[in-house]
Amino acid sequence: MSTLEAPLLAGQPGIQRFPSPALDLFIKKHFLTTEECQGLIERIDARRRPSTLADDLGYEAFRTSETCDLESGDPFIDAINAKLSAFAGLDEAHGEPLQGQRYAVGQEFKAHTDYFEPGGLDYETYCGRSGNRSWTMMVYLNAPQAGGATRFTRIGKTIQPETGKLLAWSNRLPDGALNPATLHHGMKVRTGTKYIITRWYRELVWTG
Repeated sequence: MSTLEAPLLAGQPGIQRFPSPALDLFIKKHFLTTEECQGLIERIDARRRPSTLADDLGYEAFRTSETCDLESGDPFIDAINAKLSAFAGLDEAHGEPLQGQRYAVGQEFKAHTDYFEPGGLDYETYCGRSGNRSWTMMVYLNAPQAGGATRFTRIGKTIQPETGKLLAWSNRLPDGALNPATLHHGMKVRTGTKYIITRWYRELVWTG
């Protein structure tokens, strides 16, 4: 079974679809409540570590944030995972473990795609069992005082952080090919701290 479609996203109340033929990008304000966001921030702060990369493309300081693995088994985290999957209509079994990210002043994630490049470093390691990433579900948990926007560089779209705002996009083109128009930049935080969560969904059932 493959999860290349998110059949419920477009019909959700309050959903905004960015009008571009280049990619499927959806925005939903107030997807998570303030209380849910605060609970996630507390968990991220308790267990954060330096973020890592499968392939940094040779650039220094490509990703300078901190990451927290938000493992299932915590009923609060399980409820967030279920909420993300149900909203999009994605199969829960295809979802990777939820991740939290924290960006302090000056930290960023340079322009990148979420899928793994065929022929890239460790491609087989990351994609051999569960396939590539098909969908990204990302939620801002707060709004830093300045900076921290997400810019889709190929389509010139910049999205500002707001507490509880969901971004969702397909990493695929309609024919199933990987979509380079999903290239996006987690821009530097100028003042304050930015927190987000991200969950990626695979082509096949996630097996770790």
